[in-house]
Amino acid sequence: MISHKNAPLKRHNTFGIACKAAEIIELNDFNEVKELLSYINEQPKELLILGGGSNVLFTKDFDGIILLNNLKGISILSENASEVILRVAAGEIWHELVMYCVENGYAGMENLSLIPGKVGASPMQNIGAYGVEVKDLITQVNTIKLSDSSSHSFSNAECKFDYRSSIFKTSHKNQYLITSVDFRLSKLPSINTSYGAINSELEARNISNPTIKDVSDAVIAIRSSKLPDPAKIGNAGSFFKNPVIDMQLAEKLKITFPPMPQYEVAENFRKLAAGWLIEQCGWKGKTINNYGVHKLQALVLVNYSDATGQQIFDLSSGIIESVKEKFGVLLEREVNII
Repeated sequence: MISHKNAPLKRHNTFGIACKAAEIIELNDFNEVKELLSYINEQPKELLILGGGSNVLFTKDFDGIILLNNLKGISILSENASEVILRVAAGEIWHELVMYCVENGYAGMENLSLIPGKVGASPMQNIGAYGVEVKDLITQVNTIKLSDSSSHSFSNAECKFDYRSSIFKTSHKNQYLITSVDFRLSKLPSINTSYGAINSELEARNISNPTIKDVSDAVIAIRSSKLPDPAKIGNAGSFFKNPVIDMQLAEKLKITFPPMPQYEVAENFRKLAAGWLIEQCGWKGKTINNYGVHKLQALVLVNYSDATGQQIFDLSSGIIESVKEKFGVLLEREVNII
């Protein structure tokens, strides 16, 4: 267990916000968990578990303990001719796991290539992209309860996955330390190219019978062309969720705004493209001093240099207000605000 007092957080959040934590503790070995939790439970301080810091916005210094989950390891729990179940430690880098699966012919994750963050955050956020959500791959989430160090494994159903959410983000928030996640992957690939952007990229590459590597490469190319690299421009990817509205409002909006993209997600409900709504309100590419909205993707708020988290938050509030005024739709932040 490694502890840092009054520690800078800039390199621990992809927005690159310069703030501090009262204490940062690094968890590098599973054998240190009980010692670490014993120490934490003795402290009268708030606890925040942080993975790659890719889905968080710090608006101020954190007067508590930040736990960096660096647990590593990938193992095969079971395997047969058609599938494999992997147990992956929570501190593994998500994209590196995807590349491991692609290289070994384990299908299912390829559409989730290049998503930032660590494995432990994947069930919490129910990460998704290009027609795939991680809930479709998870069999079990393995945890330690923070209050008493007891082990708990949650089945897929018990995680209560929802759009960019789960019990670890709602009712069980900050109650459990995710130590590893079990994934079921296929050895008999069923290629998912339901999103037109993937098909267009594959056609541009003259690929008509794609492998999972071809799909992964296509997704990486698409994301790289549309989303800024956090190592170069501070950001947390998509800042807002795509709103889901009832059919009655959707039909009214379609009449008033015929080009508006809409996607049926359930009976009597449709999903709207938050990026389209934001762009129609004139925010795409808007720069305010040293921060703003990315020029290629209106969903992405960016820190060009030394912006504060409060400035980014205030920008997001302005966007929410303008979308509500123009469309009567309330956007919800996907990024966790601290």
